[in-house]
Amino acid sequence: QVQLVESGGGLVQAGDSLRLSCAASGRTFSSYTMGWFRQAPGKERDFVAGISWSGGTTYYADSVKGRFTVSRDNAKNTVYLQMNSLKPEDTAVYYCAASRLVIVPTRRVNYDYWGQGTQVTVSS
Repeated sequence: QVQLVESGGGLVQAGDSLRLSCAASGRTFSSYTMGWFRQAPGKERDFVAGISWSGGTTYYADSVKGRFTVSRDNAKNTVYLQMNSLKPEDTAVYYCAASRLVIVPTRRVNYDYWGQGTQVTVSS
């Protein structure tokens, strides 16, 4: 069992940066692939970024490539999402999730545990 708690969301202006954190409970955090998803009002929850258990493999949605960076610190049981050059279309609730798969999955169904989400709002 893994419990995930996101933090770091807020209201920012276009062009600003934010860093989201996701703290995980449990001694097996380092064995999970971690992902970030986001859900805007009235839309599906979409994959944003993912990172393998070792941190050696990362994967990004095309819409955030070059602007967002996912990283993890297994000693701190935490995964991060650094978001730069934010745009109004990045406004959403951001969720972190944990997967038992070794690869970095992009589909929601492949993630086993989810956090409660943190709101990110980008004003123009």
